[in-house]
Amino acid sequence: MTIINIQPLGFPWKTQDPFLFCAYHRDLYPAGDKHLGIPDVQKAGRNIGQDFMIKDGFRMYHGSHVPGFPYHPHRGFETITINKEGIVDHSDSLGGAGRFGAGDVQWMTAGKGILHSEMFPMLHDHKENTLEIFQVWLNLPKVSKMVPPHFKMLWNEEVPVIHQKDQNGRSTAVDLIAGNLNEVHSLDPTPDSWAANADNEVLVATIKMEAGATYILPKAQSSEAKRNLYFYRGTQLEIAGKTVAENHSIEVVATEDLEIKNIGADAFLLVLQGKPIKEPVAQHGPFVMNTQEEIREAFADYRETQFGGWPWPEQEQVHERNKGRFALHSDGRVEEKGI
Repeated sequence: MTIINIQPLGFPWKTQDPFLFCAYHRDLYPAGDKHLGIPDVQKAGRNIGQDFMIKDGFRMYHGSHVPGFPYHPHRGFETITINKEGIVDHSDSLGGAGRFGAGDVQWMTAGKGILHSEMFPMLHDHKENTLEIFQVWLNLPKVSKMVPPHFKMLWNEEVPVIHQKDQNGRSTAVDLIAGNLNEVHSLDPTPDSWAANADNEVLVATIKMEAGATYILPKAQSSEAKRNLYFYRGTQLEIAGKTVAENHSIEVVATEDLEIKNIGADAFLLVLQGKPIKEPVAQHGPFVMNTQEEIREAFADYRETQFGGWPWPEQEQVHERNKGRFALHSDGRVEEKGI
């Protein structure tokens, strides 16, 4: 059978090796205050610091004033942060920083260890600040778990978008973040990534289907590849002849072309595919290694070094309101992309 399993989406979303999990965030934030945060009156009744329940359309996560994730450590894997709407401010222990917006993707290799923050500044003070992002955790094989940490930006202007129309003229758009589809190649991932080797057939893509559209997702070549679709917004799809409702994940056979019919309103999907790394996974919070001994070493290293310490004045570091999209890398290289 083409479809292996269908299940409701939770939080976070379940994934398969080589992925660790995917967190999807959509928050309808209000207008911000002069400090780019949530006005105090709208924070009432929240468990500040651990606010993961949607109230009034949004969550604060670990932020106390600016929503988001104040500085925290990672080791042994990669984060792929896909922005669809709103602004994310990045800062890290290597002196790196950045701001990225709709259509941009940040690919960060934590490697041997990094501290970073991901904050969601409320740039608009006279209208709502909607945020929609995915954060995908992609594992690293043992040989790469202790590589030097760094990040790379895949800017909206450069991410390949595949536009297709079906025989009825209905449109589908595929943002190709990693991998190859229809002879289109994505931008290069970070060099130490499992995705950097094309033989691993890592595919990360988002799909937008017009109401009534039909799209054929091409098959993978490797019999080892695992493929999951996440139908996160819309009403109904028909996949390989089976009706699927919104807010479900669909595990499918990767080595078959997959026919997707949108039988409802505009539909939005995330696709994650790849060959498994097939190594033991030992995880404790922000550290993902192969053994429990390596997890203990990670905690010991973090206690001793703080992975370089925190060079920024705030745990919830945000950049100036009028700052455009940019990336400051630890080697001093700067990318400026404007608004």
